[in-house]
Amino acid sequence: MSLATRDGTGPVDAPVAPPRVVRQRRMRPGLLGLAVLLIALGGLGAAFAVTSVRATGSYLAVARPVEVGRQIGADDLVPVQVAGGQGLAPVPATRLNEVVGKRAAVSLTPGTLLTMAQLTDDPLLGPGQQQLALGLGPAEVPARKLHPGDKVLLVSTPGRDDDRAPAAATRFEAIVIDTAKAEDDDEVVVYLALAVRDVPAVVALSAQERIAVVLTGAA
Repeated sequence: MSLATRDGTGPVDAPVAPPRVVRQRRMRPGLLGLAVLLIALGGLGAAFAVTSVRATGSYLAVARPVEVGRQIGADDLVPVQVAGGQGLAPVPATRLNEVVGKRAAVSLTPGTLLTMAQLTDDPLLGPGQQQLALGLGPAEVPARKLHPGDKVLLVSTPGRDDDRAPAAATRFEAIVIDTAKAEDDDEVVVYLALAVRDVPAVVALSAQERIAVVLTGAA
C-alpha cells in the first residue's frame, strides 16, 4: 500500500497489517469418543425397549395356594400377560395341559409366575412303600389340617377291654399323601405312605381302633 506526502514527494510504502487468523477450536479426542459412546448407548437402550415390548406373552401364574406334594389342577392356575421376562423362565399358557396333574415340588404362592422347576412328576409314595387310608375322628387328627408331605408317627394304643398292663407302644413312621373329608360324617380320611413291612400291623391296629396319629414334621 502506498501513501502520498504533503511536500510533494513521491509515494511512500507503508507497512501492511497481516490478515487476522482466527484459530479453530480443536475437539479433544476423549470428548469425541464420549459423544460417540453416548449415542451408541442411546441406540442400544431404544432397541432394548422395543425388544422388551415385543416379548410380551401369556404365561401361567398361581391363582391360589398349593401345598407341597399336591397335584396341580387347572383351577390352581391363571393365564397372565407379561412384558419382557428377561432372566425368567415362566411356563407359557399354551402348556397348561402339560402342567395339570404334576405335583408341587415347593409351596406355590398366589400371584407368582409358575416355572417348571417348581413342579415334579415324582410321587410321594417312594420305593418300598405302600399307601394306606386311615379314618380319623375330628379329635384324632393331630393338626387342624394335614398337608401332603407332612411326617407323622403312628402309635399303637391299648385295647379298650384289655385289663392287662399296657405293653410298650409300637411306632410306625409314615408320610401324608393326601386328606379328604368323609361326606356322611365328620370323619377325616388320611392317606399315608409307609413301609411295606409295617402295613399288616397298622391295618390290624386300625381295625381294632388302636392307633393314634402324631405329627412330627410339617412339609
